[in-house]
Amino acid sequence: MKSQTLSGMMTRFKDEAACKAFLQERRWPNGVTCPRCNNPKVFALKSRPFHWVCKGKTCGKRNGYRFSVISKTIFENTNYPLKTWFQVIYLMLSSKKGISALQIQRLIGSGAYRTAWYMCHRIRAAMKDGGFTKLMGEVEVDETFIGGKWKNKHVSVRRKGEGSNGPHGKIAVIGAIARKGNVVAQIIEKVNAETLQGFVKQTVSENVSLVATDEHTGYKGLSKSGYPHQSVSHAKGEYVRGNVHTANLDSFWSLLKRGVVGTYHKVSKDYLPLYLAEFSYRHNNRKNANVFNDVIAEC
Repeated sequence: MKSQTLSGMMTRFKDEAACKAFLQERRWPNGVTCPRCNNPKVFALKSRPFHWVCKGKTCGKRNGYRFSVISKTIFENTNYPLKTWFQVIYLMLSSKKGISALQIQRLIGSGAYRTAWYMCHRIRAAMKDGGFTKLMGEVEVDETFIGGKWKNKHVSVRRKGEGSNGPHGKIAVIGAIARKGNVVAQIIEKVNAETLQGFVKQTVSENVSLVATDEHTGYKGLSKSGYPHQSVSHAKGEYVRGNVHTANLDSFWSLLKRGVVGTYHKVSKDYLPLYLAEFSYRHNNRKNANVFNDVIAEC
């Protein structure tokens, strides 16, 4: 991403054939296989480039199952060419604080806002790190709250009582970050000891050298579980004590909130996990020069 500019990418993927060839290479690096039954014995259709037919037992046998390079991908059943999709993926990966669907709509000239919104959410769903491993080294764990105050929400939302699981009706989010490593973030329904400690056990290895948190009472049982836990008291004005702090995770929360407030303006609880996945993926692949290729492979 650092060496590839937008103009360079557009030159590289100048037409649909170039985009399809790249997608085929990234999707099937070891040869084309059937997306329905994973059968490697497929036959290319000479009359239709980037189309194949599978005659496996579970794919119709004699009649076969016909598929293309975009079958079973996020690009299937859309009216926009791959070149446009690739441009949107590039813009989302290179925008540190995210890029809104409205801005995408302006750039690609889509007729409806919902089209750009749909494309962005499909791409966010493809941003996933394969083979999750528990965090190691020095790890910081902290929670934050996303959203506006409950009193400022629309009266119809307040009557339903939906989306309020934190202070002032905000959405509670917990995260863990390995210093100079990856970050994991997810929505939580309750900010209590069971939830907080359960998240740590799920995402953090027991062989870490430090688990740093704030003074929240929900983390007090970590030491009994075998974690080298230490905390700082923000209420007493203590933010750093030696190597005990949550500064790295606070920086990630700040970036996330700047994106929500400055770029998206409003994020619902239903779709917040996708935005968390997007920001986490960009952070975890900040030094990955092949991040664009990896996203295309996951599409």
